[in-house]
Amino acid sequence: MSIALPSRPLETAAPSVAFAAQLARFADRPAVITNDGTLSYRQLAARVEAVAERLGPVRRLVLLAAANDVDSLVAYLAALSAGHPLVLVPGDKPSALESIRDAFDPDVIMGTGAGNGEPRLQEVRPATRHQLHPDLALLLSTSGSTGSSKLVRLSHGNLQANAGAIAEYLRIGPADRAVTTLPMSYCYGLSVLNSHLLTGASVVLTDLSVVDPCFWDLFRGRKATSFAAVPYTFELLERVGFADMELPHLRYVTQAGGRLAPELVRRYARVGRERGWELFVMYGQTEATARMAYLPPSLAAENPSRIGVPIPGGSFRIDPVDGLDDGELVYSGPNVMLGYAEEPADLAAGRTVFELRTGDLARRHPDGLFEVVGRRSRFIKIAGLRIDLGRVEQLLADLGVQAISAGTDEQLVVAVEGDQDPGLLRKVLAEELGIPRGALKMHAVDQLPRLGNGKPDYQAVLALARPAPAPQEPARSRPEGPQDVRAILAEQLEVPTVRDTDTFASLGGDSLSYVAASVRLEAALGSLPDDWHVRPRRRT
Repeated sequence: MSIALPSRPLETAAPSVAFAAQLARFADRPAVITNDGTLSYRQLAARVEAVAERLGPVRRLVLLAAANDVDSLVAYLAALSAGHPLVLVPGDKPSALESIRDAFDPDVIMGTGAGNGEPRLQEVRPATRHQLHPDLALLLSTSGSTGSSKLVRLSHGNLQANAGAIAEYLRIGPADRAVTTLPMSYCYGLSVLNSHLLTGASVVLTDLSVVDPCFWDLFRGRKATSFAAVPYTFELLERVGFADMELPHLRYVTQAGGRLAPELVRRYARVGRERGWELFVMYGQTEATARMAYLPPSLAAENPSRIGVPIPGGSFRIDPVDGLDDGELVYSGPNVMLGYAEEPADLAAGRTVFELRTGDLARRHPDGLFEVVGRRSRFIKIAGLRIDLGRVEQLLADLGVQAISAGTDEQLVVAVEGDQDPGLLRKVLAEELGIPRGALKMHAVDQLPRLGNGKPDYQAVLALARPAPAPQEPARSRPEGPQDVRAILAEQLEVPTVRDTDTFASLGGDSLSYVAASVRLEAALGSLPDDWHVRPRRRT
């Protein structure tokens, strides 16, 4: 089904992204909803215009350390509407900010300020030292990774076209309200904002996790109609009993950021039918601005392993790969990036990429649905982040550690050679990659496993993570519960001590550590109450 979208040029006389420059056309409709109140489109446009004036008329390279708040949204829209090329990085990762700043030398650095739509602005220089191509609008780290100096160059037309395509197949209209569940610095999270602001819909801004009861209070109270999820999110939803929640305004749930297990696709497609909402399984990369394909909800239960059909305006072909039965999936469409930027000189370049070679092996079924069956190169996706297994090995080599890495979209397994401390290396590597520590398995081995031809034995590395058969031993009583709670929380949250009054939440637990901690606690204590994460240790 298609919807009528507002008429919008891809470019204006002064380079800008149309949906960011034309916010005021939706007048008094609600644009941004927070715990503190609501901003209309007219009010949002006024704040965006004020920040655009602060940025000035001369195009400059802007770096924004973004959070899911009004300041960051206003800063983002101001740069796009005034034509300033913007580099977007997560506001909670200082190392990513420093890395990009050192590599690209931005003219202006912005971040959260007063919290009322007046972002902090640090002017490095009044003009620019860069040559900035007129089509350049936005620069993002590749496919969800952060801190890399290799950025995706996106144009004004890329952003406008992909927002329009997403709005069309999701049938987004002014009555829709999307709650933020992903960082706006991640292309998937950003696409939710873009597609809603394009159509006069509303965005409920929050950084609450789906495991927090306050998130669902906000969802119901603000009458949200959708939220976005990566595969890891569904593990959290299982823990909080999402399938049984009363969410009368929920219209659909989207999933991207990696392959969702077919059994979960079937389960949530069925739950959606029973509860009156739809599941949209989607496929994309930052290099395609966000989305390339979606699986129509009516087909999800019967085709849970497929990515579906190309988005409106896009197309796929499959190129043969020597020695393989399946070929590489190649995408064409108006949302394909301009190219990459690895140094400031690349900011002057125009389009260097005309189609996107995804690196995924795929097949097209007779019914027209596409299915991704593997990867041509060594990448996996965990919690929505694309992990280059070669880079994992290089990071460890830089620390003087010889390693072989392998993995699936559920876990990364690393074998390290010699007398190493797997716990310490696991901590360092998880922080560097930005993935949940529970998804990383480190194993010290005397010698790295290799095949007869000397090449790495990746299957042997994966086998290291498989549980060994449990030895037969007499039944024994369950370990002392309270002491287990103390030890488990201390280990999972890496705190030196856990007091009787401490809770998972008060100790700094987040959605990434929630699943790992709850699994360990259930193994020690049995079934956990729904609010275990906010209960003091002595009552868990």
